Amino acid sequence: MWPNERVVRFVNENFIPARVHVRDDAAAFKELGDRYGAHWTPTILELDPDGQERHRVEGYLDADELLAQLTLGLGHTAFQGGDAREAERRFREVVDKYPGTDAAPAALYWAGAARYRATNDASALGQTYEAISKRYPDTTWAKKASVWKK
Repeated sequence: MWPNERVVRFVNENFIPARVHVRDDAAAFKELGDRYGAHWTPTILELDPDGQERHRVEGYLDADELLAQLTLGLGHTAFQGGDAREAERRFREVVDKYPGTDAAPAALYWAGAARYRATNDASALGQTYEAISKRYPDTTWAKKASVWKK
C-alpha cells in the first residue's frame, strides 16, 4: 500500500489496515465516505475498537510526516480512551523521533495535557508552555499553550 518500508512496518505493527479504493470499491468508498465524512483521497482514518474516529490524515505526506501523524493518532486514541500515560508516551515519541514535522508541536502540547491528566500536577502545563514556546514559538500550538504560562 505504501512504497516506504518503514511506513509498512509501522502500520502492520500498530494497526489493522483496511483499504477502500475509490474506483475498485466504489460502493464501499461511498458508504464509508458518507459515514466518516471522507470524500477525498488519500484519507487515512484511525479508528478506535468501537469504530470511532480518533485521528485523520488527509493528503499525501512523506514518510516522516506520515509516521509522525500516525503516531500522533495513536496518542489521541490512548488519550481519548483514558490511558494518559500511554498517550504521553506516544506524543513524546512524535517529538523525539520527528521533531521537525508539522505534528511535533501538536504532540508536545498534547504530551503536556496527558501528563496533567495522569498526575493532576498543573506544573506540567506550565512546563509544556515553556517547551513549546522555545521549540515551536511561531506555531498555533504555542498560542494555545500560552494560557498555561506560569
